[in-house]
Amino acid sequence: MDDAAASASRPEEAAQSQAHPFQAEVAELLNLMVHSVYSETDIFLRELISNGSDACDKLRYEAIARPELLAGADRLAIRVTPDKASGTLSIADTGIGMDRQELVDNLGTVARSGTRAFLKGLSEAKEGTGLIGQFGIGFYAAFMVADVITVTSCRAGASEAWVWTSSGGAGFEISPASAEQAARVPRGTEIILHLKEDARRYLEPFEIERIVRSYSDHILFPIELVDDKGEARQVNAASALWQRSKSELGPEDYTQAYRSLAMAFDEPALTLHYKVEGRQSYAVLLFVPATPPFDLADPIRKGRVKLYVRRVFITDDADLLPAWLRFVRGVVDSEDLPLNVSREMLQNNPQVTQIRSGLTGRVLGELESTAAKDPETYAKIWEAFGPVLKEGLYEDRERRDQLLALARFSTTVGSGSRSLEAYVADLKPNQTEIYYLVGESAERIRSNPKLEAARARGIEVLLLTDPIDAFWTVMPQEFGGKKLKSLSQGDVDFGSIPLLDKTEADQPGRETAKQDDEALIAAVKAVLGDRVSDVRASQRLTDSAACLVATAQGRDRELERLLARQNRGDGAKPILELNMGHELVSAMAAAHAAKRDAEAADIAFLLLDQAHILDGEMPADPAAFARRLNALVVRGLRAG
Repeated sequence: MDDAAASASRPEEAAQSQAHPFQAEVAELLNLMVHSVYSETDIFLRELISNGSDACDKLRYEAIARPELLAGADRLAIRVTPDKASGTLSIADTGIGMDRQELVDNLGTVARSGTRAFLKGLSEAKEGTGLIGQFGIGFYAAFMVADVITVTSCRAGASEAWVWTSSGGAGFEISPASAEQAARVPRGTEIILHLKEDARRYLEPFEIERIVRSYSDHILFPIELVDDKGEARQVNAASALWQRSKSELGPEDYTQAYRSLAMAFDEPALTLHYKVEGRQSYAVLLFVPATPPFDLADPIRKGRVKLYVRRVFITDDADLLPAWLRFVRGVVDSEDLPLNVSREMLQNNPQVTQIRSGLTGRVLGELESTAAKDPETYAKIWEAFGPVLKEGLYEDRERRDQLLALARFSTTVGSGSRSLEAYVADLKPNQTEIYYLVGESAERIRSNPKLEAARARGIEVLLLTDPIDAFWTVMPQEFGGKKLKSLSQGDVDFGSIPLLDKTEADQPGRETAKQDDEALIAAVKAVLGDRVSDVRASQRLTDSAACLVATAQGRDRELERLLARQNRGDGAKPILELNMGHELVSAMAAAHAAKRDAEAADIAFLLLDQAHILDGEMPADPAAFARRLNALVVRGLRAG
């Protein structure tokens, strides 16, 4: 339905304003903004200017196919007008504008996944303004400085203008624009802020200019500041910084560009600025942030690199980098792609595929260079984005070796992170595999009994604690000709690697000579039945009595637990491994030999339940576990 038809169908609406409630999440967000105690209120102007820039970008792009949208007024700009007499600040653009429904949708709801998590983070953050722009709802930051906001907007190509008004309470009003308002905004959007008393400094021209130069200098459209005589002057550079030579730019220029493009307050950890010429020509300006962006854990895993074609903004949804590099921010400006390129064309265009491959290789190369030349900076990058980079180990077979070389791991040796290159350089004599263990935390893994035999031989073990670790380790992996081997899956044989304490192998007091191991294992298997897939003597344990491991062909124990929490597990039964030299196993063997079958069965179930507990799981029957444990303790006390 066009605007004229829509207006004719609702004469009552055209004559008066209509009230609307805010979406619950918006109401909560506004409450945070209205009662804000954040010190960095400058963000509001950056956000409104950025929104105006986006509106101009959208109009310029739509006008490629529909030139009539510019309707003879092809100048795209953003104008900031302070009015000290009325205490208002106006930010107006000549961009795409909004119709009535778009005002309701864009300024009354937050249609984005993760909103609830964002609000929680914002309410708890000490400096929450750093989150606002990253989440893409910066318009509401204006309520930090304004009591009332009035938005007048006319969509390009439409004849009607509409007014949105709110005081930051429970809702907002939409009404047709007056003749004066419509004449003032023939196309685009005008936002008028009625500033709070303590925010009137934003009416000072020097303050506005300071903010523009700090945060919005590289916006591609002119930002004009109107003085008290009504004269306008441009206060931003309005140049495509990525098209300029590196020799013209300094660190401060890059920092400002990063903050403008990424809606961030920190400084970039890495900056990539270069041009590609030849079969394809494009300019690149990419940044690796110093701290994780708020949307890093967004389940849609969307990239944030903007695509321009000959300085015309096309989209920020072109997937120019793989999802496992989604923390990278910046711009790619192509000289060869068509201006009317669609999302479908982007997905299938061979030129875009080449750009994507080139960008990915360049980013990884820069990370490799930083890891070699500046290990301290790289360690911070890995701490912030290591879990995301490791997604590539699961998804990108072609770059797996390169990513493994970039990976850093906590290990059983020392307190810092180690590369696989350093691990392989320190292999023990006769060690042919790289050992790892997956778990919820490094502390928990360090106390895992599956480490005992490795620890007794001084074998270094990788401690993998990110959720993605349970998935990428499923894929066959090797580094430097050494396979990666889980200590909680399949068989482990340390027999050829010498013990640190050579007397440990022949400690007195072991009673294995009196045990019929095979008969005992068969008896335990019969007692436990289908609760386990197998029972066997352990090569992993030196001190503990028992542990649970997965079969060589099955899923790692940690992956099985993660999937079970999501009701996606296949119910695979673990293998119970017994330390045949442990006193409790010896006691079970003695009970079995003496035909005290009930006692032997109780110990077998205790060993199974104990192994589950050591893996962080509850016994299948906690009451039965407590009963058996109590009975065993009582027997021991009586025997004493």
